[in-house]
Amino acid sequence: MRIALFVTCVNDTLFPGTGRATVRLLERLGHEVDFPAAQTCCGQMHFNTGYRTDAAPLARRFTDTFDGYEAIVVPSGSCAAMIREWYPTLGVQPPAGVHELSEFLVDVLGVTDVGAYFPHTVTYHPTCHSLRMLEVGDRPLRLLRAVRGIDLVELPGAEECCGFGGTFALKNADVSAAMGADKVAAVRRTGAEVLCAADNSCLMHIGGALSRRRAGVRALHLAEILAATEGDAR
Repeated sequence: MRIALFVTCVNDTLFPGTGRATVRLLERLGHEVDFPAAQTCCGQMHFNTGYRTDAAPLARRFTDTFDGYEAIVVPSGSCAAMIREWYPTLGVQPPAGVHELSEFLVDVLGVTDVGAYFPHTVTYHPTCHSLRMLEVGDRPLRLLRAVRGIDLVELPGAEECCGFGGTFALKNADVSAAMGADKVAAVRRTGAEVLCAADNSCLMHIGGALSRRRAGVRALHLAEILAATEGDAR
């Protein structure tokens, strides 16, 4: 199977460890992963702020760049949703093999136990795009439950939005901050050491609020937990 990684703008710019973790994880499962150097933004930011004529060339570039791959793994529910759900409204047919990471592992590779080891108390936040648009369901939780050493605790009000919402956080800063504060309070009630999600944009929002409150809770992408082994457990 020809597999490519679409790392996304946020990960490439701010969270490169997530991209490396995704590759490390897939290689551990026996797969070679390509990284097409011509990849750029999927166009989500432009699309969401009304600049659809600017988003269309980015959508076409994505399809050209990833043409020929059987699977395109995206460690971001929001970007995967942009490609699969919104490209057709721009007149661009998305590639058939675009998968959010947990979808790819569970549905395509057919695995839930990826050989991970992470001896920490973890709570999981299901991000809006993955939950409501992609409908990934419990796939991330099934993967986390199979991690050795993990203590997975339920997050109260897990399905409530964290308040990030891309440009929503900029245009509605006060509301966004209030929603983030509610999510932080829920995370702290769990007693977890680590907050996990499958979108770094939401983790950046919640993690920043946790850091400002000196909550002592780390924010980690799902890929980084699944890539962890006994030799590098933190």
